[in-house]
Amino acid sequence: MPITELTSVQIVDFLSRRAERLLWAARRFSDEGLQCMFTRPLLGELLGEATKMQELLDAYGARNNSRWFRFRLLVGAIKQFSNIGYILLHLQHVLPSYRLLPIEEDFVQASEFARSFVGGVLFRASRRLMSEADLLELPIPRDEPDEDSFLHEAPEGRLPGDRPARQIETVAETVTHLSTAFLNLASECSMVHVARRARPEEYAQYLPEPVGEHALLDLRFKFHALQAMYDTYVQETETEDLDGDLPVLRGHISVVLHLIETACEFAHYYERHVLHTRRDVLDEALVDAEMLRQALMGYSIRFASLYISRARELCQSMLKRYARVGEIQASVPRYRGFHVRPSTLVAKIVHHYGSEVRMKIDDDLYDAAMPMDIFRANEKINAWKRKWLASKIGALPVRDGTQAGDLPINTVLRRLVLQLAEQGLLVIYEQPLELYDEPIHPDGTVLEQVTAELARLQATGKVDIQSALNVTFIGDTRVLADIRLLAENGYGEDNFGNNIDLPPQLAYVRR
Repeated sequence: MPITELTSVQIVDFLSRRAERLLWAARRFSDEGLQCMFTRPLLGELLGEATKMQELLDAYGARNNSRWFRFRLLVGAIKQFSNIGYILLHLQHVLPSYRLLPIEEDFVQASEFARSFVGGVLFRASRRLMSEADLLELPIPRDEPDEDSFLHEAPEGRLPGDRPARQIETVAETVTHLSTAFLNLASECSMVHVARRARPEEYAQYLPEPVGEHALLDLRFKFHALQAMYDTYVQETETEDLDGDLPVLRGHISVVLHLIETACEFAHYYERHVLHTRRDVLDEALVDAEMLRQALMGYSIRFASLYISRARELCQSMLKRYARVGEIQASVPRYRGFHVRPSTLVAKIVHHYGSEVRMKIDDDLYDAAMPMDIFRANEKINAWKRKWLASKIGALPVRDGTQAGDLPINTVLRRLVLQLAEQGLLVIYEQPLELYDEPIHPDGTVLEQVTAELARLQATGKVDIQSALNVTFIGDTRVLADIRLLAENGYGEDNFGNNIDLPPQLAYVRR
């Protein structure tokens, strides 16, 4: 059935009752200004009433109505920026309880800038809403029965924490689980860290990619889930009392969550109303684009990155404190041993947790956090391989004696390479295999010449020796578990060095 079109009189009569509290709060804000009325009670009233009004206007099709579209746009802006303002005031109130680790920049001063910017937007939006309401003939209430309810004279301090603590599993298990969860989430924040290093004149290049509303919403959900995990399993427990770093970590999770919440709102407005606005929306821009980029990038993103980095250091320190040292045997990568890719992936795992891990071959130790140190172990691994292969060649029908009067060494070598490849002892990377014209030891025995030539082919990457060699990793068992998983998945490559997928648990090493 056809939709009934409302007359101007009908909609004004209806909305005049529904918009009363929103218009009163907006009038109060526009009259008093930022200094007197930037309080949580008033912002809460603006947010709640603007949310209800926006839903109502959308239900009646205000988006597509030329008379009501501007009013709806202003209501939406008030909803969005009052939400940001409420979050910022919440941060101001709870910041002392978060016990945040020091950073190199003044977060309190930066927050003052953000509140001033948001308050200015709300002041302009409220005044324009009053003007738009006059044009639409919506009555603006002058009196409110309980005006003092919007004043904010909150007492200092907190209620005493006198409830008994809950008992859960051991401190070590709790700290390890929560710290690992944070480190895994921190590894997904690469775009935040990249954006933090941008200069103000470059901010526009990062919007909406990689710093877009969609990516920020995903991070907001994950940090909220991490905070919920803490509150469910750690808050009000004996464990929280026994390790003073746990409440500090909770504070960092929360401040990052709130900063990302503000970033989501800033990004939404930027993408919707700055990048893709219509010419007929407003005669004058409500929000200065450069100031909005500064609030999003220079405040929300920048300080989120700084506090993520500090919390990451805290988690690594906590894991070290509760580390259980063990050792595992892991296979040597089949493709050219510990070359650049597997060495880098092992080091990334070690850096992810921040624990000390060593790789051991015989009596030699290598720092598993240093790719070049792991790479250096290839000298010993290749010597192992050559010694092992020489023992295998010695069992094959290779005639002893010099080359004189026999087949050319290259002919013997080619036949032997094919025989070893068929037995799975050698892999050929160059097809067809080009052999060297001049042997290394022309006066040696056939066995000596063949062994030397195979070593040269291996060193130049034309072939590789396939042997089931293992190395030992020693360190934190949590780190070793991921290294074992990496080894079981070929160190991220197949037998020919092609990249292969890793399991989800190791997704962080690809970022």
